[in-house]
Amino acid sequence: MPTQAILLVHGLWMTPHSWQPWIERYVAQGHTVHAPAWPGVSQLGEPLDHDKAPAGLGVKEIADHYEALLRTLPEQPVIIGHSFGGLVTQILLDRGWGRAGVALHPCQPRGVLGLPLSTLRAAWPVLGNPANLNRTVALTERQFHYAFANTVSAEQAARERATWAIPGPGRPLFQAGLANLTPKARAATYVDYRNDARSPLLLVAGTADRIVPASVVRENHRRHRHSEAVTEYREYPDRDHGTCFHEGWERVADESLSWAAQW
Repeated sequence: MPTQAILLVHGLWMTPHSWQPWIERYVAQGHTVHAPAWPGVSQLGEPLDHDKAPAGLGVKEIADHYEALLRTLPEQPVIIGHSFGGLVTQILLDRGWGRAGVALHPCQPRGVLGLPLSTLRAAWPVLGNPANLNRTVALTERQFHYAFANTVSAEQAARERATWAIPGPGRPLFQAGLANLTPKARAATYVDYRNDARSPLLLVAGTADRIVPASVVRENHRRHRHSEAVTEYREYPDRDHGTCFHEGWERVADESLSWAAQW
């Protein structure tokens, strides 16, 4: 595989530190990796501050932040995003960025109607209180285990939470949850499903994911059917939302990049 420029976009409740295994693997293969943090979140190269989180940050601000970085790069990278980072990946491709994109267990754009009970339960620590719109909310060990790490023991999930997790801004979840009640001109999660000019997109799901179940990602994939741009779907059995750091992540990392590198 030729060497690639790669942009990694982390998701809610995470920081770029959660990409560390992927970064090390890709760099060892000769690739150039960019993994900036969301605004107000600890950057790679500095200690992870588990209390540092930006209240009030929304999806548009996050996407604009990554677009500003993309404008500085000498070449269009492969964009790989997880969860809300997978939604941002779709937004960036829709804006004309990236040579290809991979959205891992992506939060749904506007137009995806499925709302499984497991998604609602996983998001309820935020959505259960409207005041959380402008707050940050941390997941408890039990909540993290349910939402991110349901295929591993409670003890392992607690260690992963202590290693990777930070409080997350509530606004993105409200924006996603209310997107289909918001006019598309004002919806922060809007993606043009008829955009024929965007770069190829791979949507990846895990059958054990509770917060973004495979059914949601399959519907996301179907919504893109009106576009002539390449859109493919891949499903991994028994993988939960913590797919980027749970056992077997190497296969997901390698196959995601291999798919993107063909374009």
